[in-house]
Amino acid sequence: MSRRPEVPGRTDLPLDWTGEQPPAIPADLVPKHIAVVMDGNGRWANQRGLPRTAGHQAGEEAWFDTVAGAVQLGATHLSVYAFSTENWKRSPAEVRFLMGFNRDVIHRRRDQLDAWNVRIRWAGRRPRLWRSVIDDLRVAEEMTKDNTGMTLTMCINYGGRTEIGDAVKRIAEDVDAGRLKASRIDERTIQRYLYLPDVPDVDLFIRSSGEQRTSNFLLWQSAYAEMVFLDRLWPDFRRKDLWDAVESYVHRDRRFGGAVDAHATGGDEGSAEDPEADVEGDRDPAAQ
Repeated sequence: MSRRPEVPGRTDLPLDWTGEQPPAIPADLVPKHIAVVMDGNGRWANQRGLPRTAGHQAGEEAWFDTVAGAVQLGATHLSVYAFSTENWKRSPAEVRFLMGFNRDVIHRRRDQLDAWNVRIRWAGRRPRLWRSVIDDLRVAEEMTKDNTGMTLTMCINYGGRTEIGDAVKRIAEDVDAGRLKASRIDERTIQRYLYLPDVPDVDLFIRSSGEQRTSNFLLWQSAYAEMVFLDRLWPDFRRKDLWDAVESYVHRDRRFGGAVDAHATGGDEGSAEDPEADVEGDRDPAAQ
């Protein structure tokens, strides 16, 4: 089990402590929302004859370096898959380690992230999650809520299907209560009932370790994301790998299901009706 530090960590580390500078990519071409599946910790440890927990510990530096690289690049949102709803199927010992580890990572890194003007948010479910994990996530959210730089979303006890299912349940509750008209439900309605409805769709979806699947991560938000799968195991991942993925993204032609770039024709040709008009009252759909 990782030991909980007495106080949060340092705050004086510059973003470019490695001396590396990001590629010169025009700001309007940088993906606004990058999602990362941090995969390969266990295999990295196995290759070295180490316990799986050693792989998770080594992955912290990869996570921290990737966050710094995303800030350097000018991304506005970075979402990372730290613990999925499926991870409860792992051994009790590994689950206990991951609970304490995720809590401690947030605790010891939050001050430095705050110094970098990063806003920290959490997406996921409360049931089964350790109270101490929730408490540290809430503290990090509160202390960084006014930051105006990149938003870092920690997806802990998160599953894409579960998020959509939870949204549907809340929609059904509002229909039953007369707060929402069933005939007016559309994609924008569902978006408003997601865990973090104000977070934009994913532009670039990255997975390490060579596996080529989404693993139930941000399913709704990644409908038109560009996918980049890298062979590097997560503990070996660094900001240069992130930048390489972004350079690949920049050279792709995003069509959003059409024959031409949707942005060139004004984007979605959906209804011009007020998206707020179908909800009766002021209830926050994201409230848990």
